[in-house]
Order: sequence, then structure tokens, then C-alpha cells
Amino acid sequence: MSIAPWRSPLKRALHRNRNQPHSRYFQLATVQINGRPTNRTVVFRGFLGQTNKLKIITDRRSDKFEQIRQQPWGEICWYFTKTREQFRLSGKIILVDSNNSDQELQTARQLVWQEISDNARIQFAWAHPGEKRANPEAFSPSLPDAIVPLDNFCLLLFEPVKVDHLELRGEPQNRWIYMINELGNWEALEVNP
Repeated sequence: MSIAPWRSPLKRALHRNRNQPHSRYFQLATVQINGRPTNRTVVFRGFLGQTNKLKIITDRRSDKFEQIRQQPWGEICWYFTKTREQFRLSGKIILVDSNNSDQELQTARQLVWQEISDNARIQFAWAHPGEKRANPEAFSPSLPDAIVPLDNFCLLLFEPVKVDHLELRGEPQNRWIYMINELGNWEALEVNP
């Protein structure tokens, strides 16, 4: 599949908002096993090679992992304050944990582990997320190996099937919907805001 047409406006928004550190964060909404929605802020780790898949990381021990394993669909909402743009991306989430048999995806998982900071890596060696608060020693582990990921380190690949791009500047505002058609190609449609 080729690079989607929504990548260009997103790349432009990322570039124009690059001096604002919060522009690397977006909200990821998923559905819990009980059917209720859940939402959290995650860090954008780039795209997987020359694909349209966004890279996110998580701890396999977290609630998020099991929720996504059970219901692998989600939506991203990403707002850029400087340019006043919103991107809503709907799509499927692919889990790449230590048990994934796809060697290319395992390589991608390992590369992301190597790219993250020591501060990010050490959090995967902390006490189990979501459990009763552990003793302070549980948050002072040895620094994990910078090359080989811990087993609980998980790469999430978000593969959009629909993107809604809204520019809040302008009178009227501008909005585009990008969707994959039945042939697997991206189509863009300018719509009313």
C-alpha cells in the first residue's frame, strides 16, 4: 500500500508545531472488554518504515494490552495548538509483543526499544502497572539492556482506515475525510466542517 494522502498534511502539522513538545502526544481511545470506552495519552514514535502505521509503545502488563488484544480497534485524536488542526484517525491496532512470530515486526520492536530513552526503558522494569503501590525500591531497578527489549515491552502499530482532518482556522473552516475504498486505495473528500 502506498503512502496515504493524509500523511502530507500531518507531516506539515508536525513540522509547524515542532517547537511545542506536547505535539508529540495524542489521545488513543479503545474499548474495554466490558464494552466501555477508555482513553489515554500516548507518545507518537514515528511511522513504521514506508507504511501508514503509527508506532506507539506499551507495557504488556498494562490493562491497555489486554483490551487491545480482545478488541483491536481504536481511534486517535491529535490536536495541534499552534496551527489549530485536529486529526482523528480510526483504525486497527496490531500488537507486537515478545511472542509475535513475525520477524520483521520483532525487528521493528527491537529498533523502537533501542530508540527510546533510558528513562523510558527503565519504566518497563518498574513494578507491575495498575497494581497496589509497590515499595520505593520497585521503582529503582537496574537499567535494562539498551539492545534487547524486556519481554513486557510491546510495540503497538496503529493502522488507520479513516482519517478526519479539520483545520479550525479559516471562515469557514476546512475539513477533509480520507478513507480506504473497497480496492484498498485511499480517497480524499473535502466536506463541510
